[in-house]
Amino acid sequence: MRTVSIFKNGNNRAIRLPRDLDFEGVSELEIVREGDRIILRPLRPSWSSFLELEKADPGFMTEREDVVC
Repeated sequence: MRTVSIFKNGNNRAIRLPRDLDFEGVSELEIVREGDRIILRPLRPSWSSFLELEKADPGFMTEREDVVC
């Protein structure tokens, strides 16, 4: 178990994550309180955000070779 300090940052309370506990490549975390625990998880894309992604080129599947024998 690790111990970190909690400090005031403006109107918020904050902690610093030790480097070895970093979420590499993640820019946002989901935070959930469960009883006396606070859980941080990488924010995962949702199905609704999938619809916001760039669409595939119209010829994407027509230009592929049939690999099923």
